[in-house]
Amino acid sequence: MHPARISAPLCAFLALALPALANDGWGGLSATGLTFGQTSAIAMEEEDLFISPDRITVDYTFRNLTQQDVTGEVIFPLPPIGVWSMLESMWNLPEDPTRDNLVNFSATVDGQPVAVQIDRIAVIEPEWQEGRPLNEQYDTPGRDVTADLTRFGLPLTLDYQTVSAALLALSPADQAAAKAAGIAEYYEGDPAQGVPPEGYPLWSIVYRYHWTQTFPAGATLRVHHEYENRPSGGLFYFSNPPEDYQDYLVDQYCIDQGTAKAIVKALERPDGEEFGNYGTALNISYVLRTANSWAGPIGKFRLTLDKGQAENVISLCADGVKKTGPTTFVIEKTNYTPERDLEILVVQPLTDQ
Repeated sequence: MHPARISAPLCAFLALALPALANDGWGGLSATGLTFGQTSAIAMEEEDLFISPDRITVDYTFRNLTQQDVTGEVIFPLPPIGVWSMLESMWNLPEDPTRDNLVNFSATVDGQPVAVQIDRIAVIEPEWQEGRPLNEQYDTPGRDVTADLTRFGLPLTLDYQTVSAALLALSPADQAAAKAAGIAEYYEGDPAQGVPPEGYPLWSIVYRYHWTQTFPAGATLRVHHEYENRPSGGLFYFSNPPEDYQDYLVDQYCIDQGTAKAIVKALERPDGEEFGNYGTALNISYVLRTANSWAGPIGKFRLTLDKGQAENVISLCADGVKKTGPTTFVIEKTNYTPERDLEILVVQPLTDQ
């Protein structure tokens, strides 16, 4: 299955997948926790994926290709969430970002609810690690520093103030060790200006939803899960032709000439100078490649995208996109092996409300 760079795995028999919002993966237990692997026993016959700005639902049909029951861990990971980003309000998260089930994830198997376990790990994301490519692996999207947090008695929470206070409470020797480990920075502040010292966490937290699943010999199993989509985003401006600093958007979301014109037109506000040519954008990431941890390609794959409002503009790198309604688009494939993950841009005009 999939989670989104938004994205979750399986465990016990083999190892499964994880990252952003993602497809479910096949996983196992290792000394460091859940990991992704490969199974030749279970095939993903169908995947029906729905993505909108506020909701993601997935329906899978799996088949056990063997003549014996197979038990493994189904794993679904969310993308890393920077603890430091809580200070900068960069994440579209619930009012209480420390709640256990961060995105209200739920799952059913053949129509029956399953008890889902939730793990959290701390990672230093690739952008903090020079020379490491993004998505180098699924097991840990970055350097796993959970053990470092445990060693220093630091909490696995998204509450920035609590984490910063814990970093400041460390002894001078431990503060130096935390800095040397690359998990924190310290700022002396300026007491004369009323600026207090600060402990700044550099790690992110990955939430992984998982449960142990038995796949009956030679039989199909239908798995459904859904959760709140909470993509990052913010104020957005675009020009046509794109300015140099916007080239990365063109590459990341495959913005062609027609889409560029549509974005600029959507953002035009001739009667509203205060917000002229600006809007907001959502950046939705979804990991598809975890599906490759199952046996063979996805037999039948269907992706439905809903951009939310008719005036919104959507762009992504994909072929075979068909418009099916004022806000919906569909992609269908057979014997599909995902070679890249989804990066979806939804541009929204500003309103006066």
